[in-house]
Amino acid sequence: MASFKERWNIKSNWQVFVIIVVFALTGSSAAYLSKPFLQFFGIVKGEVSNWIYYPLYIVLIFPIYQVLLVTYGFIFGQFAFFWAFEKKMLKSMGLGFLFPDKKNPE
Repeated sequence: MASFKERWNIKSNWQVFVIIVVFALTGSSAAYLSKPFLQFFGIVKGEVSNWIYYPLYIVLIFPIYQVLLVTYGFIFGQFAFFWAFEKKMLKSMGLGFLFPDKKNPE
């Protein structure tokens, strides 16, 4: 637990607990909310091939997860942690252009 706290610069066990809760809520919510989004676009399980439904379902979870992670982080008072986590994750996926480095305008 100590190495986990040190690596992520977490100060207390309470903060670790809150972060774990946010990750759990985010994953569950993203999976739950993806189904209505697919239904909105007329893609319903059982009416389309599983080869179409499940890949779209998984791909749709990703952007929903990103938004919910920062939102839940804000609600639970851990916005700074999850914003930094989000930027690091997106940069590692090759989407670093979304967060350009700020340079001194000198």
